[in-house]
Amino acid sequence: MSEESDAAYTRRALRLAARAAGRTSPNPMVGAIVVADDRIIGEGYHHAAGEPHAEVNALAKAGAGARGATLYVTLEPCVHHGRTPPCVDAVRQAGIARVVAAMRDPDPRNDGRGIRALRAAGIEVTEGVLREEAERLNAGFISRVTRGRPHVLVKMATTLDGRAAVKGRRYLSGKPALREVHKLRDRFDAVLVGVGTVIADDPALTVREIRGRDPLRVIVDTDARTPANAKVVRAKDPQRTMIFVARDADARRTNRLRDAGVLLATVPRADGGLDLGAVLRWLGENGVNTVLSEAGPRVAGALVRAKLADRLLLLLSPIAGGEGPPAFDGVAGAADLHDVRVRRLGDDVAVEGTLA
Repeated sequence: MSEESDAAYTRRALRLAARAAGRTSPNPMVGAIVVADDRIIGEGYHHAAGEPHAEVNALAKAGAGARGATLYVTLEPCVHHGRTPPCVDAVRQAGIARVVAAMRDPDPRNDGRGIRALRAAGIEVTEGVLREEAERLNAGFISRVTRGRPHVLVKMATTLDGRAAVKGRRYLSGKPALREVHKLRDRFDAVLVGVGTVIADDPALTVREIRGRDPLRVIVDTDARTPANAKVVRAKDPQRTMIFVARDADARRTNRLRDAGVLLATVPRADGGLDLGAVLRWLGENGVNTVLSEAGPRVAGALVRAKLADRLLLLLSPIAGGEGPPAFDGVAGAADLHDVRVRRLGDDVAVEGTLA
């Protein structure tokens, strides 16, 4: 195959993998395609943790045609036993002649072992095709495995003068921007807010503007002030609400929340609130790959100050004269954004970039 063909088939596999965003944790998103005589004869992706991996799905569709064919996969095939058998075994048994892997699996149980096992079986392996795109797709998985915490996108809706509130208005953003936020909720494992947002706005933190699945709801609540009648507590699935409180939070309030069915965890205090690094480590240890922060300026600022924010998404509304603290409260130094993307969402402008 030519380099152009390898890139084209790998790009198709990446698109397949992305269909499962928000549904595979703690596993990565993976797509796979089987190609014979420059024709796709099987393709698949990993739908959810515990279900067959992408390679197995693609090989099953290819059937006997896989013998002598090329397998394109967005991540190095696994060599370890988990809830499903090693994919390397399935690849060998199918008679695949060549494997094109976009990137190595950073999981220490793999980390090149899959590549070496394939080559030891006489299978030609090409790796690194569209590596950067593959790494962006699985930034959350890579972050959790290598840093022990999820990848964090901090979303803030602001006025043109950088304020997060306007008197008399609940939403700064228009309908297209709100729809974009609900798309993100569908694709992220968890959505995080501070207790101030819960008290002020009583958000449901569910997916409503599109068809999708609800993320884990994470509340940062130092002193256990979340009202027992808040929507995140009265939800039909309260066990999908995770509230983090300080270790010395009032016992009566924490017990009342536990009795309501939500999950609680205690972490140390820090930076005038909770230790957000400890919050994210807890989430990483429990299989959360990606977090969407919809918190207000205080928590957003704390995430940026602690270098826990990986990307920023600013939804700029055509409004001048906002009120309250700046969008990233307490952030004194400047930080450059890289890989910047600017989009128009109705009357709003979305600016997204990676923090250095």
